[in-house]
This record gives sequence, structure tokens and C-alpha cells, in this order.
Amino acid sequence: MNGFVVLDKPEGVTSFKAVAPLRRIFNEKKVGHTGTLDPMATGVLPVALGKAARFIDYLPDTGKAYEARFRCGVTTDTLDITGKVISETEANVTEEDVLALLPRFRGEITQVPPMYSALSVGGQRLYELARKGVEVEREARQVTIHSLELTGVYGDEFAVSVSCSKGTYIRSLIADIGEALGCGAVMTALRRTRSNGFSVEEAHTPEQVEALAQKAVLPLDHPFLCYEAISVTQAQSNRFRNGGALFTQRLKGEPTPGIYRVYAPDGLFLGLGEIAPEDTGSLAALKVIGNE
Repeated sequence: MNGFVVLDKPEGVTSFKAVAPLRRIFNEKKVGHTGTLDPMATGVLPVALGKAARFIDYLPDTGKAYEARFRCGVTTDTLDITGKVISETEANVTEEDVLALLPRFRGEITQVPPMYSALSVGGQRLYELARKGVEVEREARQVTIHSLELTGVYGDEFAVSVSCSKGTYIRSLIADIGEALGCGAVMTALRRTRSNGFSVEEAHTPEQVEALAQKAVLPLDHPFLCYEAISVTQAQSNRFRNGGALFTQRLKGEPTPGIYRVYAPDGLFLGLGEIAPEDTGSLAALKVIGNE
């Protein structure tokens, strides 16, 4: 079984546990997921089956999108509602206050990764250090918030939609918003609606995947449809499948530098090729399915 399943991860389980049933459903040992979600988070979790796992590192970086909710006046050690409460204060934040502040957090911003994250420092995951009560200095990094909109007010909670670059922590974004409001804030819910080109409309719950079985699997080339396709001859196909580069002057059309989907004469997806700006004379095999 080779392809991708867009899992709608349920709340309360780790990404690893959410993916585990797919090994049984598809009788497939090679199963890998991209973009780990926190246990409290739900939504889009792309899962690669079989040979698709080879292509995880090549999935298009198209950014991510989330729906989140937060409560003002509370801060925790994890920056979400599941953590230990650090402070509580009366917050009289209005919808107008939030609307006036959000523009400050759009565009290029700097963000310090939270201690409760999967980043490694000195060979140890930050969350492992955090659980031991150890806090280490983290370098601030630049991320991009493409859009940030207030979508609702529910009692003492505010809902926002966020479109952002890879590596953005929504918990940290909300904590920074709370600090700017002067009362602190904590994330109370998070749902990812887009990741690596996959959307929540394509996602299935574990129960739905079980019922749909193979119908839930997207073709291996599905996430790469953003790249132009090149069809090669049988001889070129054999060479490419073995990792060999192809001469661009022998390819159909006039391909320019970039990444391409490469197909055999019968329409079989062979893998991804790349024409580098510094070597326009060849299409290198970026990642291939292989012959085995």
C-alpha cells in the first residue's frame, strides 16, 4: 500500500498513537506521519504509507493553517490549558481590544519556541527537560503569520484563525498576544486545518479510515500536483528509477529549473526530479520510488 492518508487526529492522544491503527488497517509496516500535533490538538495529520514514507522530507512547504481558542487572564507552564497554572488575574478584555492588537502579530514576527516542544537542545527534547523542571535558553526565530483573524467570542474565550509558516507555535503566538494585552493568555483548543498541501476536507477520523480502507488512500503523487509533470520514454524511465540523471535536451518541451513529477510512458509515477539553476542540462533524480 503506497500513498497518503489524511488523518483527522482525535483529541487526547499523541500523534504516534493516532497513527498506530493504520499499520493494522493497511497491513503495512512502513507508516510515517508529518508535522506532529500535541495531544490536545485535532485535525490534519498527513500519514505516509509504504513507499510514500520516502517522500515525507520532500512534501511541499505550503505553510499551515489552524483554528484556535484562547482564554485571557491565565498562564501555564505549557502555554495551553493542560499545563500547570502559573498565574491568574482578572481580565476585562473586549472584542475591540483583541481586534486592535491582532495586526501587530501579522507578517514577519520573532517567536521563542516553548519549553514543552519537540525541539532538541544538546541531544534532549525540550519537553523532556521541561518535565524535569529544567528550563534552558531558546533562541528566538523568525516566522511568518500570513493571516490572523478573530472568528468568534465565546464567553471568556476568543477564537482565531491562523495561516502561518512552518515552525510556528500557536501556543507561543497566543501567549505573546496575552502578554501584549497585559493579562496573559492560554490556548484552550487547537485544530489544524491545513498542512503540507493537505486540507481538513480530505481528512478522515480513525473510524472513517477503518471503514473506507483503501478508498481513504490518496495517490503517492497527490501532494506533488503543485509541480509540473514530465513524461519520459521507457529507456529514460529505467535510468531515472535507478537514480540516473536525464539530459534535458532529450525531454519533451523545454523544461526550466525547478522540481518536476516524473512519469513512465504508461503513466506510472516514478518520483521527483529537479533541474538546478546551475545545471540546466540535466534532470537529477531528487527522490524515486525505486524498482523493488
